[in-house]
Amino acid sequence: MMQIINTLNLNEARKQIQKLQKEKSEQKIAILSQDDEFNRKALEIKGLNMLILNESLEIKDYMKQRNSGLNEVLTNICAEKNIEIGIQIEEIIKKNDVNKAKALSRLMQNIMLCKKAGAKLMFLGSIKDKQALQSLLISLGASTKQAFNAIK
Repeated sequence: MMQIINTLNLNEARKQIQKLQKEKSEQKIAILSQDDEFNRKALEIKGLNMLILNESLEIKDYMKQRNSGLNEVLTNICAEKNIEIGIQIEEIIKKNDVNKAKALSRLMQNIMLCKKAGAKLMFLGSIKDKQALQSLLISLGASTKQAFNAIK
């Protein structure tokens, strides 16, 4: 079971995480990503288990790089603190062809960053065909072990 926090206010997110920790439930605590500054500060909150990349954000890409919600600093923090990076595969599937291509290229960049830093990827949602999703990940640049662990 997972408790997802969706807020733009960092103090409110901190309070919700502390409240969930006091309950001492076995739920994982996840936060939905926003901008780079919010994500950086959110990863510093103690007790966070997962950063879910928000696929519904309308963000523009940089000139030489995709604005995927992750960067090298964030993936290094995730690897150090053992925070998983969640990807909403159903949100990518729902997009039209142009936006789906952009989302897949952002996913490719995120896979590369996670592989380099040693951060863990995790797919969220109901996965019907695990073999096809594993093949997709491998074709996007994930290692076999990374693809297998992302689907578990």
